[in-house]
Amino acid sequence: MLIKQMSVFVENKAGRLADVTKLLADNNIDIKAATMAEAVDFGILRCIVEEADVAAKILKVHGFIASTTEVLAIVLEDTVGGLDRVLQQLAAAGVNVNYIYSTIKAAADEAVIMMKVDDNDKAIEALQANGIRLLCMKDII
Repeated sequence: MLIKQMSVFVENKAGRLADVTKLLADNNIDIKAATMAEAVDFGILRCIVEEADVAAKILKVHGFIASTTEVLAIVLEDTVGGLDRVLQQLAAAGVNVNYIYSTIKAAADEAVIMMKVDDNDKAIEALQANGIRLLCMKDII
């Protein structure tokens, strides 16, 4: 139920993000979801790719700082309150949400979000107990 996410520190200057995406494209690595957090000198690109460890290694060889971590892929009802339903279940279970972002893949009446939480096991238990569907990597690729 956990998805491996890659995080890359990217210098905040023209063309540097394009350097990352070119390296991934040149190595046939497709980005399935992504978000970019901005800081003064660097941004953090968080993304879902099929082989995050391989992608991180490729980027490191080319001088980037890259790491991997595990996140949840959660299916939401694409209606008013869809996200709230998930967040209420996590809050009731005492799970803190560090960040969320959406994926490219979704169905007509569903949205898929990636979520980093402070306790994956507790989050999975709470969400599944309340009928909230989680995806695995094969569902995303």
